This record gives sequence, structure tokens and C-alpha cells, in this order.
Amino acid sequence: MFCSKPVQISGFSQDRKTYIGARGSRSLEMSTLITGNNKDYVLEISNLTINLQNQTILDDVSFKLEKGTTLAIVGPNGAGKTTLFRALLNLVPYSGRIEWHGKAKIGYVPQKLSVSDIPVSVKEFLSFKTTSNTEACVSAEDCLNAVGLSGDLMSRELRVLSGGQLQRVLIAWAIIDKPNVLLFDEPTSGVDLDSEEAIYRMITELKNKNEMTILLISHDTHIIREYSDYMLALNKCVIFFRESKEIIDPDLQEMIYGEPVCQMK
Repeated sequence: MFCSKPVQISGFSQDRKTYIGARGSRSLEMSTLITGNNKDYVLEISNLTINLQNQTILDDVSFKLEKGTTLAIVGPNGAGKTTLFRALLNLVPYSGRIEWHGKAKIGYVPQKLSVSDIPVSVKEFLSFKTTSNTEACVSAEDCLNAVGLSGDLMSRELRVLSGGQLQRVLIAWAIIDKPNVLLFDEPTSGVDLDSEEAIYRMITELKNKNEMTILLISHDTHIIREYSDYMLALNKCVIFFRESKEIIDPDLQEMIYGEPVCQMK
């Protein structure tokens, strides 16, 4: 399959992109976003390529992210979204460049954490980080309050918490040392709809209050449209970088979740 060069919307202008897939060639109008050269970028990625076990997971990925914005990483299963996060956390080998501007302190919330066999209380779980991290500057109870949980939960074991409560505890863990960048890998996977909406509202409030930059992986078009500023579509390579409000476009959804369109090197 053919993949044109990544569409760099933030900081560049792009009038038209040609998409060639299973249904043949067609051109799709791309709205132009011109952000100029004076933006305050927190992250710049250039030509990022990741090969694991003789397979190309990500190929020539490049994009910039402005400080204080929320970026949704979208794409089908196996597109390389979680692997991108692992590269940002320096957990996998890669070629290319990942450059954080300023002093980036990163918090990470995984997609899920199996705690059914771990007899650990919320207080004990959070204390693992507060006692081992000399830069921790807020109390565990303050972090619980920040994510909408009361201190009464401190004595309860992780394994008896509801899905929504556990995800909030994981977010509290992530923010306990006051990061300025948060990575969320489908943070509401397996959580009921009411809790999901509340968690994303809470994440947005945390971002605005603490001037955080957020990267989140999601398949939910409503969440992408309502709770992120930009979306990066991946399917091994960059398909496009657009404003999140455009996720409602059926042509874009087909590009996001269609078959891979990258020509692997």
C-alpha cells in the first residue's frame, strides 16, 4: 500500500492530500491550519521508526505538539498507538528523533491494571510513589481529592474498587509528583459510560488547572471531539494530523479505520 508523506497540519499548510487505498485513488480536501512559527511546542517527533521482532511497527512518524493542548491518538488495533507511547517513555528502541522541550515530567496511565490478586490498599499503592520519589510535592489524599475520590477510600483494597474508581486511583498515581505531560492509553476501557464521561471531564479540569499537555489513545469519536484539541491518525505511519472537531467527517473516519496505507521501507 502507498502512504504519502505525513500530513503535518500543525505549523504547516496542506491544501490537498491524495489517498490511495483498496478503492483506488481519490483526492480529499484537507482544511488548512496555519499556526505559524511562534508556537510553544512541548514535543517534536521526527522520522520515528520502530522495528520489533523483524516487523515495522511505526514508520517515519513526524509531528509537533503544542504545550497545554490535548492530542488524541487514533487508529485501528495494531496501528502502533501504544508502541508510540512506549517510545515516548523510552521503553522501546527506535530510530529518528523524540525531543521534549523544557523539563518534561511525564505521568502515564495504562489501559488496564490487573489487581485481582494484589492485596494492596489504595493508601499503600499510592505510598509506593510518594515514599520513593523525592520530587513528590502533594499528598496522596490531595491527589485522590483531585480526581474526585474521598480520603475514605484510602483503606480499601484495589481489588474491591469499581472500574471507575480504579481508573481514578491510577490517575491519582500519575499526578502525584505533578507531571506536566500525561499519557493516557484508553484510560476508560471497561468503565461504564457515566463514569467514562466523568473521568474525561475530570482529566480536562486537571489539564486546565495545572497547565498540562495530554496525549490520549481513544476509539470513541465523541470523546475525541469533545475532550481533545487535535487528533493524530496512525496506521503504522501518520495518516493525518487534524483538529479533533473534524472527526465527524465520514471520509476521515474511513481513512482512520481503513486498511493500512503505508508503503513500508
